[in-house]
This record gives sequence, C-alpha cells and structure tokens, in this order.
Amino acid sequence: MSRRDRDDEGRARNARPRDGLGRPLPYGSDGVERQPEGIVRAPAQTLAEAQRLLDDGKPFHAHEVFEDAWKSTDGPDRELWRGLAQLAVGLTHAARGNNVGAASLLERGAANIEPFRAEPPHGIDVAGLQQWALELAEEAKQRVRVSPSAPRLTC
Repeated sequence: MSRRDRDDEGRARNARPRDGLGRPLPYGSDGVERQPEGIVRAPAQTLAEAQRLLDDGKPFHAHEVFEDAWKSTDGPDRELWRGLAQLAVGLTHAARGNNVGAASLLERGAANIEPFRAEPPHGIDVAGLQQWALELAEEAKQRVRVSPSAPRLTC
C-alpha cells in the first residue's frame, strides 16, 4: 500500500508536479508551479489573477483561483464564482481535447452564471461569457478539436 501525500495539516494532497493544464506528471518532473489554495481575494483581485492565468494559457490554474472565491464566499456571489470555476474547467477540458467534459462543464457554468445576467456584478461580462461558453460547448459537441483562446472576463 502506498502512502498518500499530505499537506502541513495532514490533509491528503497530491504533491506530483503538474503541467500547464493541471495534468499530473511523474514525481521528479519539472512542472508548472501550482496555485496556492485557500487565498481569500477581493473580487477585483480574483478576476485579475484569473484573467492573467487564462491569458497565460492556464485555465486549470484560473479554476483554482475561482474555486478559492467560491469556497470563501457565503453570499449571493457564491454561485457566480462556482459558475466561473466551471467555465475554467470546461476550457481546461477543451484544451486537453476532452470534448465531452468540455461541453458539459461549459454548459453547466453558463447556466450557473445566468442569474447574474440582468445585473452583472464586478464588471463581469456575463452575457459575453455565456455566449462564448455555449459556442465553445457546441464546437466540442461536434467533436471539433478546438484550440480555445482565453475569454475576456470583464467588459
């Protein structure tokens, strides 16, 4: 039986290095530095950091930033951050060539940000993100190998 990697608090954490799309690499490989977990940021900081990561071709890492916001928010924006995290995971699947996973997560993320469409918070282009996500999901459903570009999060 193998021992599980643990963090400083004893929680199970996979310490294997990862590539730019979050895929595990063999131990000892040179990987891409992972995002620190549990960082509480202001909404503008979350959006700026996630946009930087998306622009750098790291949607998996952007998902982790959105996940921090989702997990640290109790208010009405909680579902917004969850939806944005799902969009980033959908983009990750698209970049990895997993068209089924991409379509599923992109559609789910677009649906979860729908309640914010009428009054988009934090300058987020909700309508534009939904359109982008649903178009990319449709491409994925048609089994077209896509090379997605990073979406613009704000207007």
